[in-house]
Amino acid sequence: MTFSEDQVRARLSELDGWSYDGKDLVRLCVFPSFMDAIRFVGRVAEAAESANHHPNIDIRYDSVRLAVHTHSENGVTERDFALAKEIDRAINIA
Repeated sequence: MTFSEDQVRARLSELDGWSYDGKDLVRLCVFPSFMDAIRFVGRVAEAAESANHHPNIDIRYDSVRLAVHTHSENGVTERDFALAKEIDRAINIA
């Protein structure tokens, strides 16, 4: 079941640094170096594979933009919030 825009916006407080662009949950992460960003992307990839739910990832030198929505539902679902929380955990791993 997809969430309405109001439901998504109400739940954003559960996440650290995420926003909603009308389609995706979005987070921009900035790292000290390119390699730190790449290591983070590897951790996100592991979490995404485990969940069988994959974000769109845009890497720009030391920054990574993640966008998440459930393609099969054409909207934001509980799976997206769960993956966003896993991504938040991946940020905090040194």
